[in-house]
Amino acid sequence: MENVSIIVSFELTMDPFCIPSGAKYPIFFIGIFMYLLSIICNLTLLLLIVLQQSLHKPMYFILFNLPLNDLVGITSVFPKVLSDIVTETSYTYYPLCVFQGFLLHMYGGGVLFILAAMAFDRYVAICMPLRYNAIMTPKVAVGIVALVWGLDFFFIVLLFSLQSKHPRCKSRILNVFCDNPSLLKLTCSNTTVNNIVGLFITAVMQVVSVSIQVFSYVQILIICLVTSRSEAKSKAINTCLAQLAIFITYEIVGTFTILSHRFANVNADMQKIIGMLIFLVPPLVNPIVYGLNSYEVRQNLLKVFKRKISV
Repeated sequence: MENVSIIVSFELTMDPFCIPSGAKYPIFFIGIFMYLLSIICNLTLLLLIVLQQSLHKPMYFILFNLPLNDLVGITSVFPKVLSDIVTETSYTYYPLCVFQGFLLHMYGGGVLFILAAMAFDRYVAICMPLRYNAIMTPKVAVGIVALVWGLDFFFIVLLFSLQSKHPRCKSRILNVFCDNPSLLKLTCSNTTVNNIVGLFITAVMQVVSVSIQVFSYVQILIICLVTSRSEAKSKAINTCLAQLAIFITYEIVGTFTILSHRFANVNADMQKIIGMLIFLVPPLVNPIVYGLNSYEVRQNLLKVFKRKISV
């Protein structure tokens, strides 16, 4: 049997983008622009929810977690990748790699559970309007948010705890960022259990999130079809369309990411770019979608701008 050497060094080599020297600065500045735009949009939404008294409602308390989660996702990837591009370095350290992977998987799970919580909130608001305040009390809203992050944390800790059982025999991460599959490829032992558990956790998170959202939106659709109040119908449809747009965007980008790893003829750099889209597109799109579709968010944003102009 072939001997496998165990690697104890903390330093890891990343697989960088193949970028011509003349293109690295344009790519860097485009990346910085998109990153800063995402940061500004998400921080604006966060600050609006915190500072505007009219947004201190269960709906916006749950929504608050979406831009917060987006900031975690995009900040965990982009600064390091952009720094590596401009400095032409391609190394990291194992503890930092594990930490980055943990944050990225928390981000992915967070999106699914937060969207499910938001869908449930809209289901109660639209299908049980007279009982909404009695059902969605501050304690219930806090409990829902605690459940969202508790489930997310539990599943991701379970996923990453299995890695500690495998000794490392490689030191090259075959990606521009760290995630669970990349970390598993550093081992030379059998990772079948990890793969099965990883697929099971992914399936459970998807089934739970999609089931809650499908149930909620089907019930909302039924209410919209039977109600005769056009104003209520329009408000319900606009609210749901915003959340559905965010969910569909996330699922499409996630599907492209998964498919890019299943076909051997996909260019390596293209595969890395597609892999990064899931951490770029939702954080850019989410606050814009909610800013444009939420009447209360738009009104509060205009109120802040008018106050600044008058000063």
